[in-house]
Amino acid sequence: MPEIQAFRAVRYDLGHVGSLSDVVAPPYDVIGPELQEQLYRRHPCNVVRLILNRMEPGDDETNNRYSRAARFLKNWQKEGVLYPEADPALYVYHQVFSVEGAQYTRRGFMARMKLHRFGEGVVFPHEETLRGPKIDRLMLTAVCKVNLSQIFGLYPDPEYRTQTILEQAIAGATPLEATDHLGVVHRMWPVTDVATIAEVAGAIGSKPVFIADGHHRYETACDYRDQIFDAGMLTPDHPARYVLTMFVAMEDPGLAVLPTHRLFRKLPEMSAEELAGKLGDCFTTRNAGYGPDQAQTVWEDIETGGNQGALGLYTRKDQQWTIATITDAGRAKMAAVAADRSDDWRGLGVAILHRLLIDSLLSPPESPEPKYVHLVNEVVDGLRSGDYPLAALVMPATVDHIRAISLQGERMPAKSTYFYPKLLSGLVINPLE
Repeated sequence: MPEIQAFRAVRYDLGHVGSLSDVVAPPYDVIGPELQEQLYRRHPCNVVRLILNRMEPGDDETNNRYSRAARFLKNWQKEGVLYPEADPALYVYHQVFSVEGAQYTRRGFMARMKLHRFGEGVVFPHEETLRGPKIDRLMLTAVCKVNLSQIFGLYPDPEYRTQTILEQAIAGATPLEATDHLGVVHRMWPVTDVATIAEVAGAIGSKPVFIADGHHRYETACDYRDQIFDAGMLTPDHPARYVLTMFVAMEDPGLAVLPTHRLFRKLPEMSAEELAGKLGDCFTTRNAGYGPDQAQTVWEDIETGGNQGALGLYTRKDQQWTIATITDAGRAKMAAVAADRSDDWRGLGVAILHRLLIDSLLSPPESPEPKYVHLVNEVVDGLRSGDYPLAALVMPATVDHIRAISLQGERMPAKSTYFYPKLLSGLVINPLE
């Protein structure tokens, strides 16, 4: 089961940078070119220069985005912009945010977690990883020798004991605070009391950890640890044996999982009637309205029903919305085309959409290359552009799905979950030397 440690984080000196809001950033993989430029302009020491340094003309093997990030990190530490914490700490981390008009607070804490490869029965993934992002993060880790961003880990705690210990420890204390570009408020409290740290480590030590976000960075941390071992430098207490992790209880009331809807390119034009014909007896279909603006009503219908097997489908040819619901015949077909998967996996909305509906029933000649969006108004904007012959509204996987599927050693299809909001980079940096 997971072994955690307090650590002496490297943090921004607010006397040098002013507002913490100006120097933090979301994770690298959600930063597009426009946001990257905004963060560059926000402050000369914004952490984006470390986590996603931009490419420059003339970059080569010795002077590139990774070497520049390492130089910034070294210079900022030398100049006192970044400083090491005096004492090892756990870092309580709250995020205050709104979804569809309701306000939530997600509570967790950051610590070092001892690395275990997936499959060893301690840390469980739920999504597949790609080689390219892992190479990118490994190169950055190798030159900077720090964890710049947290892994997002979930753990079961029905009695909410672990977080309660920490909430009691910070009662009445003033937090560090930052507001991100989406208006999410992030608050953090270092906890250095040795007895509290020991109590938290004992409380969480018997629990499995499920990766909610950061699969590529977790596997990268394991690869970096192995590099240190191969070089003969991996001592028993080497910090590369651990990775910076944010821990959130699966039962936390502020844990929000947003849907990831799909806008498909490279699919043949079809009307709602033609679509229904292709779906055959695998789905029941009913007309759900006309035009892009009907997306919200369709989504409310699906979300209220809470059925993973119900999909909202828009056909550009006739601008019709169809709600398609899987039938017993569809489940039998799904069992045949996904015979290598568990019943839990085959019951996921995203699995039904991709494995059964797209790959098997529609069977396009080439990959449809979906664009992934999370908000219904993003679906509407995409459909108004006229670029997508098919759109799909799909239920998100739940935390219970993550637990059940991960414990069976399976991984969900890509973009099955979207945990909102993202964790900020730049609150704490974990040294690996």
